[in-house]
Amino acid sequence: MSGGAGTRGALATAQRVVVKVGSSSLTTTHGGIDDARVATVVDALAKARASGREVVLVSSGAIAAGLAPLGLATRPRDLARQQAAASVGQGLLMANYTSAFAGHGLRVGQVLLTVDDVTRRAHYRNAYRTLHQLLQLGVVPVVNENDTVATHEIRFGDNDRLAALVAQLVHADLLVLLSDVDGLYDGNPHKAGATRLADVHSLSDLDGIDIGAAGRSGLGSGGMVTKVEAASIATGSGIDVVLASAPEVSAVLAGDPAGTWFHRRAGRRATRLLWLEHATDGRGSLTLDAGAVRAVVERGASLLPAGITTVTGTFTAGDPVDLLDEIGRTVARGVVNYDAAELPALLGRSTKDLARDLGPEYEREVVHRDDLVLLGRPRR
Repeated sequence: MSGGAGTRGALATAQRVVVKVGSSSLTTTHGGIDDARVATVVDALAKARASGREVVLVSSGAIAAGLAPLGLATRPRDLARQQAAASVGQGLLMANYTSAFAGHGLRVGQVLLTVDDVTRRAHYRNAYRTLHQLLQLGVVPVVNENDTVATHEIRFGDNDRLAALVAQLVHADLLVLLSDVDGLYDGNPHKAGATRLADVHSLSDLDGIDIGAAGRSGLGSGGMVTKVEAASIATGSGIDVVLASAPEVSAVLAGDPAGTWFHRRAGRRATRLLWLEHATDGRGSLTLDAGAVRAVVERGASLLPAGITTVTGTFTAGDPVDLLDEIGRTVARGVVNYDAAELPALLGRSTKDLARDLGPEYEREVVHRDDLVLLGRPRR
């Protein structure tokens, strides 16, 4: 696995770039924003913008930036204090970005997202329109999870995954994941003998490597595992990914052999389905009979009321729900067209019968195949 400047021309010419920077790359070890670290990232992105490229910044750091002002020595574990720190820190973080980018004649726009913003159809379209309009206006979008209102049940979990999904949302050519580690190693990078991987062409290249050995920083919420997962999401959607340290961001954007390059593996996938698969958890579940499982998994069919045997949980139309086989294994996830309270009376009945007895509005799928993703075929 080797790579050089000559082989990275595609990275140097990528026109739309998403750059994610982690908390540990922006803040001091005690919390608070490090102006010099912010300047390193901003200067590189401003140079990219000056060359005609479009950039989106996905930035962690709101919670970390709020620690020192609140007198907190370490990142709190409880959600309420995390949200309080984010409330204080987000304004400080954006003030720094606004000032730093203004020094290059650039404007920034804050975009705070929750899972609901990208899984419910109306919210998703709004997020898409907002980001694309900002780019058209020449603004640098600064994206973060809305930590001040997100709960444990509706969180992306880490900004690496958020960055991969934003890259898909804006149809990026390149995703750059910046952290305090200069790439993916075949062992603990802090120990002698570990070698940085220059290129990863498929996940099979990582067989036998303990991804978690890279560790994590004290201020961030993610680790090397989340970065590899994010790279898998993006490369599986036709987006090149480079994992590098924050000081190397200029080198990465210039196509120099810095960091680890995860090569794109496939064409673009439908964005909403990517969010559905990677950014949601089922708000409830539907158990399917064997025939319905075959129809959904093998034939790519929609889910109809006749194939459902059990409804579990409380959800409303438009929520994501898990589809289970007869022994409780999750085979798919989809956006449901009925409230949980409506479904029990419909189970086992054909849509034609339902339309005759209840009205034409009931002649519809419980989950349409266009709003459904497979999560693994059941074993036989």
